[in-house]
Amino acid sequence: MPDGRYDEARGDRESAYQGRYEVRDRHIDYWDDTGFTADGEFNDDVLHHAGMILYRKE
Repeated sequence: MPDGRYDEARGDRESAYQGRYEVRDRHIDYWDDTGFTADGEFNDDVLHHAGMILYRKE
């Protein structure tokens, strides 16, 4: 979301993970509200993270 927060669906859970993020160039760092941290790289509008490929919801 444009306010620096994310809401990630996973499987049949619409809001499986929520937290905040920061983007610098093609790199993203994010911090889940539970304390989990992660990062990834964008290739166009596709996020590559931990072997997963995540697409923007339209």
